[in-house]
Amino acid sequence: MIKNPVLTGFHADPSLCYADGTFYIANSTFEYYPGVRISASKDLANWETVSHPLDRQNLLWMEGNPCSGGIWAPCLTYDKGWFYLVYTDVKSWDSGAYKDTPNYITKAKSVEGPWSDPVFVNCSGFDPSLYHAEDGRKYFVSMEWDYRKPVGPEQFTGILLTELDPDKLTPIADPVKIFKGSELGWVEAPHIYQINGWYYLFTAEGGTVYDHAQTVARSRSLEGPYEMHPNTYLVTAKDAPSAPIQKTGHGAIAQAADGRWWYACLCGRPLPGTRFCPLGRETSINEIVWENDWPYIKNKTLIMDETFGGYGEQLPPKAVKYDFNSKQFQLDFQSVRSPAKVEVNGDGSLRLYGGTSPICVFGQNILVRRQTDFNFTAKTSVKITAKSFQKMAGLLYRYNERNHYFLRVAFDEANNGFCAGLIVNDKGEFSLPVKEIPVGDGIVHLKLTVKGKDAVFAYSLDGVNYTDIDYVCDTTVLSDEYDTLGFTGAFVGMSTVDMNDYSSYADFYGFEYIPG
Repeated sequence: MIKNPVLTGFHADPSLCYADGTFYIANSTFEYYPGVRISASKDLANWETVSHPLDRQNLLWMEGNPCSGGIWAPCLTYDKGWFYLVYTDVKSWDSGAYKDTPNYITKAKSVEGPWSDPVFVNCSGFDPSLYHAEDGRKYFVSMEWDYRKPVGPEQFTGILLTELDPDKLTPIADPVKIFKGSELGWVEAPHIYQINGWYYLFTAEGGTVYDHAQTVARSRSLEGPYEMHPNTYLVTAKDAPSAPIQKTGHGAIAQAADGRWWYACLCGRPLPGTRFCPLGRETSINEIVWENDWPYIKNKTLIMDETFGGYGEQLPPKAVKYDFNSKQFQLDFQSVRSPAKVEVNGDGSLRLYGGTSPICVFGQNILVRRQTDFNFTAKTSVKITAKSFQKMAGLLYRYNERNHYFLRVAFDEANNGFCAGLIVNDKGEFSLPVKEIPVGDGIVHLKLTVKGKDAVFAYSLDGVNYTDIDYVCDTTVLSDEYDTLGFTGAFVGMSTVDMNDYSSYADFYGFEYIPG
């Protein structure tokens, strides 16, 4: 049996696609760069990241984007030898009535690229998808945002269908509103499928929190009217607070070569005894069965299974000791908003140049990877030579600019030498909870150990004997539910900051991520 979630740690808004014997899932990346994360699997059990398609400035540039802006809910489809990727680059979303949400389409023969220059479609809503009709016509399916409505579900005013030129991928007709959603509201993330003479419309509703749901409707006509599923929802955990897999909804379906149908959706797993999900929104899968031309998950309930039978045996997570020259490092680690300023030295160490402070939405210079396990250890070693308290580098454990922990090394005048110190940003409030710790002017080894709700940093001068920092970090601080609304999850990695003149750098000697 395969254990859910199949993609752990911040793999939100999955778009499931099947092509030539391989399953693909495209996930949101929000402010993390490069944009969109595509994973591949032959058996639904074991997945590997294969691409971040939005890796050029003309495809994506997010400097100044707000926290949890950027790439929302990409849609990956395959038609006649081409992969199509629809994506939104959210420029504003949490500052009042407005949302600025330009939508684009790019395509490629392979998910590994090269991807075409983007085609702008519109900016009237977010979470769009592309429907490929059997007659060759193409349609853009998107939600509509109405800033005039009271803040809340009423601003989600329905699903729009817009015909596109099949070659240019630009609109050739005015949009038609085909669906207004159920009473739950917050209708978004539409996908259309034509199956057995029916058009099926899958939408997410309830907001991407604990009331989340996957709504299904069908019609004999593409433009409707659409009738609701007998259960209204395909999945939801909104009435099952004890279910281990929560927040289920916002998903997509695909049919494998053997005729079986599969459904991938986002979900969240709260830490035991809490409602906080530091791993963010993840991806789970269940098989779909059909009854009276309606889809149901195989267990015939609304609750996603913790395990399911696919096509292979799931391998346990492994510890990773990264080679900075490796493809795995390039795929696992991301920067924020724009490419990291970095190079690999001749000795294999990673030189990360100084960027802006950890609270800035312009010019930060970090390389971080998802936290994919409730319990893990991360290690790195760093050397910085710039003798200024404003130039620092170290091990970063972050949710966003407002909430993060940073064990950094910097020069301290009072100690007349380099010191380690812990920086805490909690709901935007800055603190230095421990005294500066002298560490000399050589390589400093840094470690983070996370056990559920608790995280402890440590340092070492020899890489063997570590001393814990006398401060227990609360991992719930790094979750969507903790502060203002957000959509990502906890990341851990390397950061270099230069708030003096952007001239400095730090060298990092390896990075390890150890589950358990």
